[in-house]
Amino acid sequence: MSRRKVLELFYDVVSPYSWLGFEVICRYRNIWNVDVRLRPGFLGGIMQASGNSPPAMVPKKGAYMGKDLARLAEFYEVPLRQPSDFYQVVIKKGSLSAMRFVTAVEMSHPEFLEKVSRELWMRIWSEDKDITEPDSILEVSVYVALFGMVNG
Repeated sequence: MSRRKVLELFYDVVSPYSWLGFEVICRYRNIWNVDVRLRPGFLGGIMQASGNSPPAMVPKKGAYMGKDLARLAEFYEVPLRQPSDFYQVVIKKGSLSAMRFVTAVEMSHPEFLEKVSRELWMRIWSEDKDITEPDSILEVSVYVALFGMVNG
């Protein structure tokens, strides 16, 4: 009897690298014969508690990150584009309210966790839309609820 391995992905929708990992893992889970366990977490809190700076705030890492993300997005065919005001969107606003919502979805309706996470990544990293304001989070929840009903 063969048991599938469980692959856990700890992530925050503010991280473009997490999005790339998420899409690759979701895309290949059946080929790799693994079950995926999505584990939302708040990256800002981890950075603060560990005394680390976001890579984009370290000049040489930030410069490399832009090129690296463009190459990876093209290779993995993920529509990732930097927000027009990167500092304001990613560093100042962050993802606390979005990740609280994602965590609530995980706790109450885990069947929507993948779709909610993907939609938040699409908003911030592809469509240059807000993910922190209540109206924005409401839009995501309505979209995912309707999409879930239509595509069951």
